[in-house]
Amino acid sequence: MSKKKKDEAVESTEEVVTAEEAAGEQPEEKDEKEEKIKALEQEVAAGKERYLRLAAEYENYRKRTANEKLSLYDDATSKAVKELLPVADSVRMALENLKDADPEILKGVELISNQLDKSFEKLKIEAFGKVGDDFDPNLHNAIGMVDNEELGSGKLAAVYQTGYKIGDKIIRHAMVQVTN
Repeated sequence: MSKKKKDEAVESTEEVVTAEEAAGEQPEEKDEKEEKIKALEQEVAAGKERYLRLAAEYENYRKRTANEKLSLYDDATSKAVKELLPVADSVRMALENLKDADPEILKGVELISNQLDKSFEKLKIEAFGKVGDDFDPNLHNAIGMVDNEELGSGKLAAVYQTGYKIGDKIIRHAMVQVTN
């Protein structure tokens, strides 16, 4: 072989080796790139999950604090109203017992009663426990039972003390007499 052909053969062999090396490195590089991509995707997914959890925790915190604020308002209102309930009871008893009294006195007591009712309404205080209502042990405190065929069984026959609530919170249970 001539020297020229030998050089060409050596060059072509080197080219083949270089092409093989390049071809051999490409799958390894692809694997490395795919691993990096997978690692980055996992990192993004983990970050997204942390973000979603944090957003959910914040939303729960916001709702909980809003409920606590409302609860604090209801608690404070119920404590204040609880101190005024004996006055409301006295005014109602006065109305019941002053039916034969001077009309001017009766009118004055009715005005006081109406003012109390309006004040309770503004504070979202509801009175409950009227004769004929169904007995509910969650709302009423039964202090006696009586037979009354007109009302039927499980009804309130008499109300000794009106009950009050704010929303679902009971301020005072109604003291009642229940029918058999």
